[in-house]
Amino acid sequence: MTNQEIHNICKEYNITNYTINRDGSIDVDGDVDLSNRNLTKLKLNFNKVSGSFYCHYNKLTSLVGGPKEVGGSFHCTYNELTSLGGSPTEVGGNFNCYGNQLTSLEGSPKEVGGGFYCHNNQLTTLEGCPEIVGDSFDCDNNQLVSLEGSTERVGGYFSCSNNNQLTSLVGGPKEVGGNFYCGDNPLESLEGYNGNYTNLSCGNKENLIKKLKRSKKLKLINEL
Repeated sequence: MTNQEIHNICKEYNITNYTINRDGSIDVDGDVDLSNRNLTKLKLNFNKVSGSFYCHYNKLTSLVGGPKEVGGSFHCTYNELTSLGGSPTEVGGNFNCYGNQLTSLEGSPKEVGGGFYCHNNQLTTLEGCPEIVGDSFDCDNNQLVSLEGSTERVGGYFSCSNNNQLTSLVGGPKEVGGNFYCGDNPLESLEGYNGNYTNLSCGNKENLIKKLKRSKKLKLINEL
């Protein structure tokens, strides 16, 4: 792609304050908003975006061409993504990928300064998710059968409620700064709960405890 072609695309999508690098990628000082453009792919190769990057409400099946570093938040919600290959390696704010068709979190950033929101997908595992999340982590409304591979530290709340298929909390985060929500799962054990959460919320806690006591599968209830 020639520099003139890059200039033309930037003009078409109102991208300003950019620098073209030798490899044909661009750095942008500020936000990039490509939302609601009916895009099936990203037409430019981004390198660094100092602000936030918006590509939600399109028909993207891949994030190839997306920025490697984002100073603000990254929004790729409501596309047709099945994986996160091409995601930034660094995100200073939130990473929003909910409302896609994700079956894997491989390709996620290693660390997210804000929250990580991957709810409303088709995930059966959290393998590949960020190691550290500065704010909250929401993986509600998936098809999770295990929390193995979960992020290690979450600054805000952690939620794995609603329409998942978890039978225990094994593999969950080691540290959660806020509440841990796990309601509406067929829990058979609270194994994996280590007490390092502000509050464990698992729906009707009293009924759950009675059920697990009857089945003799209740573990680690002293902290509840």
